[in-house]
Amino acid sequence: MRSRAGAAYRFDPGALCLELLTTGGPGAFRRYEVLHAPADLAAWAQRSRLDPTPRLEVSEAELADARVLRDALFRVATARAQDRPLALEDLGAINAFAVRSPMAPVIGPAGERSWAGPASGAELLATVARDAVDLLTGPFAHRIRVCSAEDCFLVYADTSRPGRRRWCSMEHCGNRHKVRALRARRAEEG
Repeated sequence: MRSRAGAAYRFDPGALCLELLTTGGPGAFRRYEVLHAPADLAAWAQRSRLDPTPRLEVSEAELADARVLRDALFRVATARAQDRPLALEDLGAINAFAVRSPMAPVIGPAGERSWAGPASGAELLATVARDAVDLLTGPFAHRIRVCSAEDCFLVYADTSRPGRRRWCSMEHCGNRHKVRALRARRAEEG
């Protein structure tokens, strides 16, 4: 990812479904929208943790569906992180995508993993929604967090062993926090 200043940093949200949240979001987060054309969803899939990258054929309607799923995931994940009730409408949207047919993995001639396909955007979204169901009902459901930085709203699953991760990235928000704390201590001492 890139900071507002343009510095590159690594962000691992801990789950495929949470990776989709970096493409924009509902309400005020609409200004970060990057899913403008079907090719943008395919480009996101290429950067995602899907391995290998699937060949995709995405329609305009599937692109619109991707934004619907992403926005529902954003609201559910942030509600979970803040111990608020999960909206039934958003759960219904996630479930509606999860019951569809996902991308199908296959074994290639050299024994490598591949995807049957090309896959449709609908299959990609079903795969993402099923990942969300696994996350939201699995062992890391209580570890969904929003970055502790005041100006960062990235959502991640804390998969660290101790479960005390506070930042989207130590390279970015964690480091900025440490620098501010150091400057504050020096200002008090001086």
